[in-house]
Amino acid sequence: MFERLLAAPPYSLRQAEKEALLLPGLNELAQFHYAACRDYARIVDAAWGGPRIYRAIEEVPFLPVGLFKERELSSTATPSLVLRSSGTTGQTPSRIVVDPETATRQSRALIATFRPILGDRRLPFLAIDTKDVLQPTDMTARGAGVLGMMKFGAKATFALDSALETDLERVRSFVGANGSQPFLVFGFTYLVWTKLYERFRDGELDLTNAILIHSGGWKNLEARKVSNASFRAALRARFNLSRIYNFYGFVEQIGSMFVEGPGGLLYPPNFTDVIVRRPGSWEPAEPGEEGVVQVVSLLPRSYPGHSVLTEDRGAILAVDTGIENRFGKAVAIAGRVAKTELRGCSDVIAASAA
Repeated sequence: MFERLLAAPPYSLRQAEKEALLLPGLNELAQFHYAACRDYARIVDAAWGGPRIYRAIEEVPFLPVGLFKERELSSTATPSLVLRSSGTTGQTPSRIVVDPETATRQSRALIATFRPILGDRRLPFLAIDTKDVLQPTDMTARGAGVLGMMKFGAKATFALDSALETDLERVRSFVGANGSQPFLVFGFTYLVWTKLYERFRDGELDLTNAILIHSGGWKNLEARKVSNASFRAALRARFNLSRIYNFYGFVEQIGSMFVEGPGGLLYPPNFTDVIVRRPGSWEPAEPGEEGVVQVVSLLPRSYPGHSVLTEDRGAILAVDTGIENRFGKAVAIAGRVAKTELRGCSDVIAASAA
């Protein structure tokens, strides 16, 4: 099922067809993780009355994202990498166990998601980060993001030094050497703003041919009164940069990326989907109704991350519009959930694993 979903263009399936293909895969993953992960089996037994065949993707048991900060959940005997969330200083990071099979699935999903934007040719690559973020076995979400986008890049150049200071001359040299052709710029949103936008003057860099992929760090920018619209407008005015793609993703389900499309909405690719739930009752919300975002995915086999309740609020604003050949759900993310809204659900499920 995963192969069939991956083979199609990433947003090509109507919602009903997509769900019909996702459901068998999610049932298979639920059964697999129940047999392979003792903690997951305890949760399903205690909170969902044991395993069964689920008739809709909304019925598949979910884990609150905070549980991955409390436990290292694993369904594999051959781990090769542990990914850590890039949490705020002082917070306990999530630890996500990845094995070769899951790493391959994530890599192929990433390529399928971004190929319509970046094409098949590897582009000169400017990372708004430091090369120190790349670690061989214990990597943060930032490092995983940079490493993933390097699959699309050639001649990778890192804009920041080990102290996270912008190497101005290195960036100028990269743009001077590669600016006459399409090139890829990737970075977490806050770093793009503070280490690229704020470090160069209007007209100092010509990024007309750049394609910027960015994500994360919006909370810090909101404190500076920088919205998505003002972020885009500022980069265009300063650098003539117009091809800008925000995406939504999180380390607990790495590889499941919702890329910004028409109208600034986010679109889940074929192999993943989103459910919005009402806090408290945890029933699925109506279209347009804001609630807590749950993400399902066929990617994770090394850990039970196929159905995760996030700590983000959002709403499904459209389905099967077909705008720019994008079908399925179109989602808006509104921000973080108040901890009180998650506590009841999270406490019950976490206690099930104790």
